[in-house]
Amino acid sequence: MAEKLNYLPDSGNINAPYSIDAEQAVLGAIIIDPDCLNLVATQIKEEYFYLKEHREIYKTLRGMLEMGGKAIDFISLLEQLKRNGVYDEAGGKAYLTKLAQVVPTSKNIATYVDLVKDRYYARALLGAAETIITNVNENLLDPALLLDHAEQAIYDIRQGRDVSGLVHIGKVIEEETYARLTKITDPETAEDFKGIPTGISALDRVITGLNKSDLIILGARPGMGKTSFALNIARHAAVNAKKTVCFFSLEMTRDQLAQRMLSNEASIESEKLRTGELSTDEWTRLAQAGTNLASAQIYFDETSGITVPEMKAKLRRMPKVDLVVVDYLGLMQSAKKTENRVQEVSEITRNLKGMAKELNVPVLACAQLSRGTEARGKSHRPALADLRESGSIEQDADIVMFIYRENYYKSETDENTNPENMPDPNKAEIIVAKNRHGSVDTVELHWDGKYTRFASQEVFR
Repeated sequence: MAEKLNYLPDSGNINAPYSIDAEQAVLGAIIIDPDCLNLVATQIKEEYFYLKEHREIYKTLRGMLEMGGKAIDFISLLEQLKRNGVYDEAGGKAYLTKLAQVVPTSKNIATYVDLVKDRYYARALLGAAETIITNVNENLLDPALLLDHAEQAIYDIRQGRDVSGLVHIGKVIEEETYARLTKITDPETAEDFKGIPTGISALDRVITGLNKSDLIILGARPGMGKTSFALNIARHAAVNAKKTVCFFSLEMTRDQLAQRMLSNEASIESEKLRTGELSTDEWTRLAQAGTNLASAQIYFDETSGITVPEMKAKLRRMPKVDLVVVDYLGLMQSAKKTENRVQEVSEITRNLKGMAKELNVPVLACAQLSRGTEARGKSHRPALADLRESGSIEQDADIVMFIYRENYYKSETDENTNPENMPDPNKAEIIVAKNRHGSVDTVELHWDGKYTRFASQEVFR
């Protein structure tokens, strides 16, 4: 069911579109046939009615339905309205009688409901337009923010129109499941329905790639390689899978991200890209890498403290988006005021999941883990409880995976250890700690710190 829209003009606006006849017909049909309320309740809310008294009558009817087992008829409705202070005995009886006489049958209730909904959305559009005009005339917002708010207002109204009810499993299997399986097995359409590959074949076998509408959390301690792994995935999706990737970086600049990708692509140490001390051969490889990346559909945004609504506004301007990457969650801000950071992060992750679902794209968000991994004894392997700031990160995510490199801890704490007993500095793991689509598992990787990239371990065996 659509959420209440906040752009509705006051019901005193004489220019607001409405249909008193349709509203009366809906309420009248419910009065003469209370079973209609089960259908109506899945389609409209009280704010969809234009007249205040109609909203109160419908609110009372909904309340009686939700109380469970309470009979709904003319007398019980009248008594409830009197108790709620909506009508007195005479006024209530007269108006309810009028409503019952408006429609001879409840057979056309669906048509009346559609008319009420259409007028509501028309009023919502009018309210959004009035708000936009006011903001423009009073110069309350800068143009960029004004455009974002305007787009969000229209988008919210459009989303509110998408209402679905219960659907029988047979219809779902026939029209959706079988249809998807047919297309996913057809070489010509398969790529549109399979998850986007990460570039790590063993990982793709566990999570079946990055799937549409999924929120994927990539967690690790600082310096473990979150950004590098996210860039590796973005690069593979754009260059190899020919997908359009939008990368929101709240920590690093566009130039820094581009340098990392060039270092990876050209196999040139990142330090050399910062100093410019390159050999002739390295300049040649760099030029080729730049050409390869420039032809890929990768877009960077380095806005600090960005909110999810601002992200959505920017993504909706793109002609096509296949994958969204956010680096990282801890630097994002909530669009709403909250009491503390835990509530703020909860709001952010809910909105990220909502964005993934609304735009029908996978959203990969990096997250920083708490120091709890470092405080443990011998094993520093991360767990779901190590996600910082909010348990809602784990709750809202479809997939949670962690980067783990044993050498990351040993190199800091065991400096005097015999080198032969030190862990392999190139060994890394991706721990899939939550997988809504399958089992959890651990995937071994090869970490190449010189070029800040991860690769399948099987390639080096």
